[in-house]
Amino acid sequence: MSSDVSRRRLFALGGGALGAAAVGSLLPPSLQAAMAAEPPAGGLASIRHVVILMQENRSFDHYFGTLRGIRGFGDRNAVELPSGRPVFEQPAGPGRTVLPFPVRGAAETQRKDLQYIGDLDHSWGGGGKAWNGGWMDGWVTAKTAATMAYYDRRDIPLHYELADTFTVCDAYHSSIHTSTSPNRNHLWSGWTGYEADGSRAVTNAAYDEGTHPGYGWPTYAERLEAAGRSWKTYTEWENFTDNNIEFFTTFKKIARKALARTGGHTFMESFYAAVRETADPAERTRLLTLLEEGVAGLTRAERSLFERGLRRVESGTLADAFRADVAAGTLPEVSYLVPSAIDSEHPGASSPVASASLVYQVLDALGAHPEVWRHTVVLINYDENDGFFDHVPPPVPPQDDTDERWQGKPTGLGIRVPLLVVSPWSVGGYVCSETFDHTSVIRFLEKLTGVAEPHITPWRRTVTGDLTSAFDFRRTHRQPEVDRPGPVPPFTGRWRPQPPAVQRMPVQEPGVRPARPLPYQPDASATVGPGAVRVRLANTGKASAHFALYPYAGEFAAPQHRDVRGTSEWTVPVPGDRYRFTVTGPNGFRREFEGPAAPTAPGAEVTSRIDHHDRDLHLTLRNTGRSAVTYTVRPLGYVDPEDRHDWARTVTVKPGKSRTVVHSAADAHGWYDIEVTAPDGFRRRLMGHIENGHASVSG
Repeated sequence: MSSDVSRRRLFALGGGALGAAAVGSLLPPSLQAAMAAEPPAGGLASIRHVVILMQENRSFDHYFGTLRGIRGFGDRNAVELPSGRPVFEQPAGPGRTVLPFPVRGAAETQRKDLQYIGDLDHSWGGGGKAWNGGWMDGWVTAKTAATMAYYDRRDIPLHYELADTFTVCDAYHSSIHTSTSPNRNHLWSGWTGYEADGSRAVTNAAYDEGTHPGYGWPTYAERLEAAGRSWKTYTEWENFTDNNIEFFTTFKKIARKALARTGGHTFMESFYAAVRETADPAERTRLLTLLEEGVAGLTRAERSLFERGLRRVESGTLADAFRADVAAGTLPEVSYLVPSAIDSEHPGASSPVASASLVYQVLDALGAHPEVWRHTVVLINYDENDGFFDHVPPPVPPQDDTDERWQGKPTGLGIRVPLLVVSPWSVGGYVCSETFDHTSVIRFLEKLTGVAEPHITPWRRTVTGDLTSAFDFRRTHRQPEVDRPGPVPPFTGRWRPQPPAVQRMPVQEPGVRPARPLPYQPDASATVGPGAVRVRLANTGKASAHFALYPYAGEFAAPQHRDVRGTSEWTVPVPGDRYRFTVTGPNGFRREFEGPAAPTAPGAEVTSRIDHHDRDLHLTLRNTGRSAVTYTVRPLGYVDPEDRHDWARTVTVKPGKSRTVVHSAADAHGWYDIEVTAPDGFRRRLMGHIENGHASVSG
C-alpha cells in the first residue's frame, strides 16, 4: 500500500490532520489555483452566483469549540448558571455535572468509529427544555450526556481548514429551537408560519406528505421566479426529505399534476422512493418515463418551477449535476444544494467525512472554472444543532411579539450553528461575529437581487444582519499546496459518546485570527437607587445590539432581553439587601454589576464612555455619598499578565466629586477587560471590544 493511500485512509478514519499537516492543504488543487487570482472589483455587483449548502444537525461548539480565535470553549464572556457554575458545567442530576468532552476519547474508550455518533433529541419540546428560559442549563437532562461531545481539528480537518482559509461566522444561529423542517422553512421563506389546524409549524409534520396539506405562504424561490431571477435546487432521488420547497402548496400542486400518470403517487418522495427501491431497470425506466409524460403536460410556468425546485437527479450524482452546470456556464444566480442522507452530515444518517467529500467535489467544480469561481459565494451552514450543546445563549424576542413566540416560548433565535463563507472575498481566515440566522441568507440575496422577502419579521431584521459584513471586497490571499479527502469509512453502527470518568475542561487552540469590523458599539452603566438599580444601555453602532441581563440575586425570575440602537434604560428591582447581575451583548460585551442596595450603598458610581477613534475607555468614578470612596481599577485581561500590577491604580474620590480614568485598548486591538471595586462589596466589570470601522483581531 502506498504512503498516499495510507495517509488518505488515516484521514477517513478521523486522523487526517496528522497526514494533512505533513502534506499541506485539503482544498481541491483546482480551487487553490483559482484562488491565486485577484477577485473582481465592484463589490456586491461582482457576485453572480450564490451556492447554498445547508447541512444537518451540528452545533457550533460541537464542531468549532476548540478552533483558534473564535467564541469557543475559551470564551471570556461565557455566562454563569444560576448554580454559580460556568455554562460549560452542565447539571446532570444531584451533585453531578458534565463538561464538554472529545468524541475521539469516547470513541477510543467505547471502541467505536468517531465518524458515526448518533443523533439526539432535537424536538420543539427538547429544545425549549435545554434552553430553559434562557438559563441554558437543561442540556444533559434534555439530551443525555452525549450532548457535550465535541470534535476537534484532528477529527474534521477539512472543516477547520475552510475556517482557517475563508471566513467563519461565530454568531450565526439556527432560526428556531426545534427540528429540521421549521428551520429550513426560514431558509426557504423567511419564517415558519402555521399548520392547517392553527398550530405553529414548529415540528416536522410536513414530512407526512401524503396527508399534510402543505404551507400556503410563498417561498423566496417563487419571488425570484416572478422577478425573472435564475435559481435551482440540486437534489438526488434520495434527499433525506430536506428539500423543504416540496412542502409548500404551490409545489405540492405541481407535483401532483406531474405525477398523475405514475399510478397513485401524489408527492415527490413517494414517487422517487419507488424509483430508487426497484431492482428492475425496466421498471425504473417505466416510472421515469411516466413522470416525463406528466411534466410535459404542465404549463410553461409550472414546468419552470418543477425543473428548478422538484427535479431530482440519480442518486450519487448531485455533485456531477452541479459540475455540469458550472462547466456549461448555466449555473443559476441562486443554487440550493440538498444532499442525500449519507452526505447530509446528519449524526443519525451521515458523518462529517462524508460531507467533506461532497464539499470537496463542489469546490473542485468551481475551482476547475476560475471565471465562475471569481464571481461565486458558497455558504455552508447547518439547519439546526440536533441535540448538541452550544454555550452561547441566543437573542430572544420581546414578550409581546406574537410573530416570534408560540406556547409561551420564543420561536427564535435558535442555538448557534456553523456558517462557513467561501468566496474570493472571504479569504484570509477571518471570523465574523455579527449576529445572523437563516433569514440572513435571504437578506443577503435581497441585497444582491433586489427581490424582497416580506415574511422576515421586523424583530429578525432588527437583531440579525445580512451577511455582507462577512466579506471584504478590497483584498484576498493565496493558499498553496494540496491534498484531498479520502474514502468514507465503512459504517459500523451508531453510538452515543459517554463522558470520561475524569473530566477536564477542553482547551481552545491558542492564538487569535483576523476579525471583520462589526456594526455595534455597546455600553452600559448603572445607578443605585431606592429599591432598584437603573441601567442605562447605549449603542452608537449602525445596527441594533441585543442585550441580555442575567439576574443572580433574584432580581428577575429569568434572563431579560432588550434590543437597542441609541439608548434605553432597564429598571432592575433589588428584592434583598444586595444586587448582582450581568449584562451581555454582541462580540464579547459584558458588564457585571454587584453591590449593596440603597440606602447602605457607599455612594460609589461608575459610568463609562467609549472613544472609538483612539480606542480608549473613559471611566468616570463618582462619589454621591458623605465620605471619601477609594476605588481600585485593574485589568483582568488583554494586557501582559506580568504588567497587570503596573496597570492597576487606586483612586480616592471626595464626597460630591468625580474623577476620570482613561484606559487605552489600542495596543489590544480594541479589547478591554477592566474591574472596578470599592468598599462594601461594590464591583463593576467592563469587558468588550471597541470598533473603529476597520478589520481587527479576535479577542
